[in-house]
Amino acid sequence: MSKIVQLHKMNNGAGFRAHSLRGGKMAAPIDPFLGVDHAWMRAATFPPHPHAGFSAVSYVFVDSETGINNRDSLGNHNIIQPGGLHWTAAGRGVVHEEVPAENGKTVHMLQIFVNLSVDRQDSDAFTLSIAPEGVPTVQLPGAYIRIPLGAFADVNSSLQPPTDIYLLDITLDDGATLVIPIAEGHNAFVMPISGSLKINDTFFDVERSELPVFPVELGRREITLRAEHGKTKVVFFSGLPLNQEVYWQGSLALASPEALAKSVAAYRKGAFGSL
Repeated sequence: MSKIVQLHKMNNGAGFRAHSLRGGKMAAPIDPFLGVDHAWMRAATFPPHPHAGFSAVSYVFVDSETGINNRDSLGNHNIIQPGGLHWTAAGRGVVHEEVPAENGKTVHMLQIFVNLSVDRQDSDAFTLSIAPEGVPTVQLPGAYIRIPLGAFADVNSSLQPPTDIYLLDITLDDGATLVIPIAEGHNAFVMPISGSLKINDTFFDVERSELPVFPVELGRREITLRAEHGKTKVVFFSGLPLNQEVYWQGSLALASPEALAKSVAAYRKGAFGSL
């Protein structure tokens, strides 16, 4: 049984706009995801900022006009090219910045915030990346699936992130149908990116600013996608819930008030490093 959740439109000046999804207390109902932004970024919008307690994941759509110039206080400095994904597991703390790789061009992307289990929240920060050419794909009649994270049809991403999640970038031709199994024990949701489709028996498109969430249930489950009016793009997300509390302050998210206060104090003392 699915439930419908709302997306919220977000703007940050003229350089960033997004359709945003956020989990609530305990990250419900999208645990282990804390939030997802389907975003367009055309200017440097967010100054260098701290993260701790979770992972900040950036996926750039293949149709993006440019990539992301990514850097962090670990010394990483790289370009996330269209079709690529970069995962920053913040752990006990990191300073991070992302801006469009080319001035005047727009990045079409997903910003994905994934919780870390309590035992990983006080670990050293680290990063994972997969280049566009490294993302495995599956071609089926009327359907093309990119697999940056997780697996589909016995095809697996090479990335092994610290939180168990799937991310499938799916393009459907007009009238095409695709059935996606949900891994045992996972919460799942489907985000329309362009076009319109039926998800199971309910119609969705990007303008409705809502999506279906499929909470954990016993037994085998699957989702049926059908493109209704022309080519359609959606992203399927699923993940094994962590079932732990989430306490936010700015861009820090920890599992207890005490851990959050410790993280804030560490950042103020410069323990996260600098760019």
